[in-house]
Amino acid sequence: MNLVWAILIVVGVAAFAVAAMLLVRRGAPAGSYFADGDRASGIFGVLATGFAVLIGFVVFLAFESFDTSRSGAETEARTVVQQFETAQFLPLAVRPFLAGDLVCYARTVIHQEWPQMRSRTLGDSRNPWSLTMLRTLRRATPALASEQAAYAKWFDQRSDRENARADRIHGAEGVVPLPVWIVLLLASGVIFVYMLFFADSAERAIVQATMMGGVAVVITSTLLLLVFLDHPYESGVGGLRPVAMQRAIAQLQQERTALARGNIVIPCNARGAPRGA
Repeated sequence: MNLVWAILIVVGVAAFAVAAMLLVRRGAPAGSYFADGDRASGIFGVLATGFAVLIGFVVFLAFESFDTSRSGAETEARTVVQQFETAQFLPLAVRPFLAGDLVCYARTVIHQEWPQMRSRTLGDSRNPWSLTMLRTLRRATPALASEQAAYAKWFDQRSDRENARADRIHGAEGVVPLPVWIVLLLASGVIFVYMLFFADSAERAIVQATMMGGVAVVITSTLLLLVFLDHPYESGVGGLRPVAMQRAIAQLQQERTALARGNIVIPCNARGAPRGA
C-alpha cells in the first residue's frame, strides 16, 4: 500500500468526520441528543465491541495468510537451492539441463509470477519450468547408488517446492470475502452516525473534534491495515517482494562457480522466458 495515499485517506476521513461533528454540534442541545447519556454510552459500547471483535478476528486471519505467503516464498526459494545441489548427483545426461531449468524457474518467479500476483492475474497457471524439469527428469536413468538416492530425493524436494509455491500464491487472491467487507463498512457507518448523536453544544469544540477524530482515525487505520494484509504483493511499503528468490539466484551462481560447472545449460533469458520465444 502506498504510504502517502494511506496517510491522505486517514487525514481526509478524520477531517470529514470532525467537520460533520462540528456542523451537527451547532444545532445540538446541551448534553447531546440523548436524554440518557449512560444508556447511550452502553449501547455504543456494544456497537464498538462488536466491531472490534469482528475486525480483530478478520485482521488475525488476514495476517496469518500474509505470513503464510511470506514463509511460502522463503521455503520455495530455499528448496530451489537444495534441488540445484541434488541435481549435481543425478546422471550426467540430465544434470546440466535440470540445473539450468532451476535457474529459469527462479527467474520466472521474480520477473513474471510476482507482477502477476500483484495484479491478481496468476490464476491456476503453473510455472512452465516445473513441467520442463519433469520432462527432463524422465530421460534420467540412475545407475549408481548416489544417483538413485538423488533421484528419490529430487521428487521429495519437488513436492516441497510445489507446496511452498501454493502457499506463496495463496495470499495473492485475497482472503477477505466481499460480504465481510460489506459488514465492516456498514458497521463503520453505523458507528459514525451514532457518534454524531453525541454532539453537544455545551461541550467545547476541541473536545468534540478530538472525540470524533480519534474514532475516525482508529477505524480508518484498521480498515487500511486490513486492505494491506489482504493485498500482500502490493508495491508499496511493507509489500512482499521476491527477495528470497533473488537471494537464491545469487546462491546458485556462487555454487556454479564453486563447483566449476560451466557446462550448465540455461534455456531462458534474464526474465525467465524461453530463448527464441
